[in-house]
Amino acid sequence: MLKRIASGLVAIVLAMPAVAAAPAGIEVATSMAGEAVPHLNSSSVLVLNGLTGEPVYQKNPTKRVPIASITKLMTAMVILDSGVSLEEPVTITDAEIDRLKNTSSRLAIGTTLSRRELLLLALMSSENRAAAALARSYPGGTQAFVARMNRKARSLGMSDTIYYDPTGLDVRNTSTANDLARMVRAAYGYPLIRAFSTTHEHSITAANNRVLQYKNSNALVRSGEWEINLQKTGYIQEAGRCLVMHATVGTQPLIIVLLAASGPSARVNDAKAIRTWLEGHPSSWLAG
Repeated sequence: MLKRIASGLVAIVLAMPAVAAAPAGIEVATSMAGEAVPHLNSSSVLVLNGLTGEPVYQKNPTKRVPIASITKLMTAMVILDSGVSLEEPVTITDAEIDRLKNTSSRLAIGTTLSRRELLLLALMSSENRAAAALARSYPGGTQAFVARMNRKARSLGMSDTIYYDPTGLDVRNTSTANDLARMVRAAYGYPLIRAFSTTHEHSITAANNRVLQYKNSNALVRSGEWEINLQKTGYIQEAGRCLVMHATVGTQPLIIVLLAASGPSARVNDAKAIRTWLEGHPSSWLAG
């Protein structure tokens, strides 16, 4: 009798559908625990419910890494908090030449733009000289500006973040996915950051009356297939490919942080994989 009961229980267990387990080091929301989990290239990932702040997917969210031009979201908040005139003209000087990475820029020395346009270029196209000029023209100069960036980070509870420059070219600008999610949530409260970071393209008149066309650095914005409310890309060799977004998937606002992806398309592919995963199981994650 006992043998028949035991064999019956085994048959029931074998007939039950297998529950997908998240790979080691990856945690998903309870509502998604039974679903196949995407394998992402990014070394550190955090996806939060934008309304509740609850994590939907996380992978090494406390790992501290270089953040490259994700830095520029903090640069933008400090500029807007300062109350300096966005219409005041600022001229690009030798001080904006990148002597850390020796990167080039289309913003020629002598180009004069309003702070508003510099902020747009810094957020939309990740223009380093634009961000550097914003910091230099801040009351007290770049050193005072960077100090203010770090105070702002502390005020947001970003205890594992430090800034050494306003562009992200300095490899010592480091943070975690947890902290950057806090920064994205704060930056979302600035309408101008939302608008500028998601602008598709913009033309400027540079030195020598040259007209330059700039495009958004985020391929997902350029494609027009996503509902992206705020975003910022980042890249230096030490940081890999980075991306943060506040985006709506289905009917749900999400905060997505992808850090240290290893290939040019890896961060975009990771974002697409997250979206596909969630959209494939709306009854699970939308209820979370």
